[in-house]
Amino acid sequence: MIEFSIIIATYNSKDVIGHCLQSVVDQTYQNYEIIIVDGNSKDSTLREVDKFSSHIAHIVSEPDKGVYDAWNKGLKLASGNWIMFVGSDDQLFPDCLQSYHEFIILHRLETIDFISSRNVLLNNKGENLKTLGGEWTWNVFKKYMNLAHVGALHHKLYFEKYGIFNDSYKIAGDYELLLRAKHNLKAKFFDKVNAKMGYGGISTASTRVFKETFKAKNTSGGVSFLNCFIDDLIARLKYFYRKTIRNYE
Repeated sequence: MIEFSIIIATYNSKDVIGHCLQSVVDQTYQNYEIIIVDGNSKDSTLREVDKFSSHIAHIVSEPDKGVYDAWNKGLKLASGNWIMFVGSDDQLFPDCLQSYHEFIILHRLETIDFISSRNVLLNNKGENLKTLGGEWTWNVFKKYMNLAHVGALHHKLYFEKYGIFNDSYKIAGDYELLLRAKHNLKAKFFDKVNAKMGYGGISTASTRVFKETFKAKNTSGGVSFLNCFIDDLIARLKYFYRKTIRNYE
């Protein structure tokens, strides 16, 4: 039985997908499958992917409606007990799956919904910018997404209970998915850095994330409109403050 299904969505990722796939192939623990869902790339992404074809269980290439639509396609093909989503510009550390495997056994987490760890965020030069990720608590999570989603594990039964990604979201769909369980989410935090994450993704480049976060918290998380408004105002002020500071550096 396959333990981990690693779903990677790609689109015009020729410069980064090889590094991503190599980081998976180099895992010290080998009970996994790789699923590539490509959005009909116009560059040589698929030629890069084909170099790893012997290690890949499924390759799909067709137009999609965004990353969450692609991930949903991958979910239909996944056979692992645990589902991991990795961006085409992200990389796993070599012992990522081995350490997760041991962590699950040690703490008897077979019925947990979600396990997250830490990510290193890289700048455009490939240098460590900061570390992301933290312990899940409902009081924090209902305010903002404080979990490192890249390289985290979702139990397959979570999708059976709460459904797949809502592809009307373009940025905050991973947050919305986990908000559906509200305070009942059975989450565990693994205090270890397991992945390197590329900087400059869509969630850092667009203010649309504020609108989607507001909607997800209010509709799926059951957070009151007033609390969503207050959290949104604080998040926007922090965002524009950081942006202003960077402009003057």
